[in-house]
Amino acid sequence: MDKLSREKKMIPNQCSFCRGTLAEGKTEFMVRIGSEIIVIKDVPAYICDQCNESYFTQNSSRKIDAILKAARNGPVCGKPLEAIEVRMEG
Repeated sequence: MDKLSREKKMIPNQCSFCRGTLAEGKTEFMVRIGSEIIVIKDVPAYICDQCNESYFTQNSSRKIDAILKAARNGPVCGKPLEAIEVRMEG
């Protein structure tokens, strides 16, 4: 079985949270590393049509990992974003 066939077999056919239908699309992946927040835009994913949960392919996950590894090793060349951070207390 070739790599593409294995990856296609791993694609879920419905959302594991709400049982909605998944469709190919693009989404954002956001993570905090230390005091920085990294947003990766236009990540290919399978997205639930009901709850918007995203499922990433192995290829997308590998690319995300590579970007995060680069971020941990030093500054990432990217566009600064304006952000507001709010804590919700009790």
